[in-house]
Amino acid sequence: MTSTAQASRSGARGAHPEHLAHVVFIAAAAAMGGFLFGYDSAVINGAVEAVRDRYDIGSAALAQVIAIALIGCAVGAATAGRTADRIGRIRSMQIAAVLFTISAVGSALPFALWDLALWRVVGGFAIGMASVIGPAYIAEVAPAAYRGRLGSFQQAAIVVGIAVSQLVNWGILNAAGGDQRGKLLGLEAWQVMLGVMVVPAVLYGLLSFAIPESPRFLISAGKEARAREVLAEIEDEDVDLDARVAEIELAMKSEHKSAFKDLLGGGFLFKPIVWIGIGLSVFQQFVGINVAFYYSSTLWQSVGVDPSESFFYSFTTSIINILGTVIAMIFVDRIGRRPLAVIGSVGMVVGLALEAWAFSYDLVDGRLPAAQGWIALIAAHVFVLFFALSWGVVVWVMLGEMFPNKLRAAALGVAASAQWIANWAITASFPSLADWNLSVTYVIYAVFAALSVPFVLRFVKETKGKTLEEMG
Repeated sequence: MTSTAQASRSGARGAHPEHLAHVVFIAAAAAMGGFLFGYDSAVINGAVEAVRDRYDIGSAALAQVIAIALIGCAVGAATAGRTADRIGRIRSMQIAAVLFTISAVGSALPFALWDLALWRVVGGFAIGMASVIGPAYIAEVAPAAYRGRLGSFQQAAIVVGIAVSQLVNWGILNAAGGDQRGKLLGLEAWQVMLGVMVVPAVLYGLLSFAIPESPRFLISAGKEARAREVLAEIEDEDVDLDARVAEIELAMKSEHKSAFKDLLGGGFLFKPIVWIGIGLSVFQQFVGINVAFYYSSTLWQSVGVDPSESFFYSFTTSIINILGTVIAMIFVDRIGRRPLAVIGSVGMVVGLALEAWAFSYDLVDGRLPAAQGWIALIAAHVFVLFFALSWGVVVWVMLGEMFPNKLRAAALGVAASAQWIANWAITASFPSLADWNLSVTYVIYAVFAALSVPFVLRFVKETKGKTLEEMG
């Protein structure tokens, strides 16, 4: 290796202090897509019962309206990478921002149930795009020394977006007198809840004009002069920019473009490592975590909790989600991925089992008995805490690390698709399952949480401290 290349690599490991604030701003602006990902995913929680009442629909139809956004998510995630490679990361962010805005306006002003579902799909497509573009862009602009911490902005932004959506929903409900269909600004409260997302969506779009295009894309598009300018903004000022450009070009030429056919063989359809990735994705969703974010207000109201209190409990659950995510970010590199996953699974089993026990009691005057009500509430928070400090973060970390280099992109795409499908299955089935037997529904989630322990211990290898090259 030449001294110039060595200087380039050493410089890439850090950023000059005067540049670091700029790099943090760039990563934070890109992570606004993650904020909208979380916000748009969870904001529907405040509208579920109002939509049921306004359109006079049953649980099965209601579930499809809520879950249909996940179809858009899957399509958006599947197409975002190729779109970003063709037109750039920034243009893709701007498209996502426009779609988020259109979805917010359309969802707030639906003519009928069918177009509310359509706008949900549009928003889901934007979520899928944001879930791919944000992490990829941040990884490409972040100096190596800060890549892990800056990359965590995306997950942090998602959980903050979930929490803010629940806080805003609670505030709007109180402003409307505690009635989800109460009038506010000439609309029903639930419509305002869905429409408020216009604000962060527009902000995301504006911020995309304030940050540079990824140097990697600029080089692939033949814009080396502009790539040097961007690298000068984010790298140590002593870095040899020509060497950095040459280094990026060499890395891009030597990359193996993984294809779906690379995943086939070694057993039933896919290679074993791909099935392990799919298993991690499915278990992450089959514990029922998104019930806590899509249906928690409905859940608490179904056992007699006042609507305003139910919205507040949804907000406190989101705060617990943030706390758990921070804990995971602190410990995932210290104690390892597998131990954290097992700890989380055990905690989730306890929380879900206690919820199942509490919900097995008959309602008294439309409410759970006091003791069971408090246990259900505490157990719900315990469940979310243990999920957030383990599977919420660990699965995404492991999916990014566990696959061999030649399989990584394609395998990650399959595992992510499995996650969206599993998410859809849980989201679409919960209302009908809850109508049938709420307690048994939580027993089912607890069983999946319990089964995840032997799955991790038997099939999942620890990736802590290993380079990506060591994965094969």
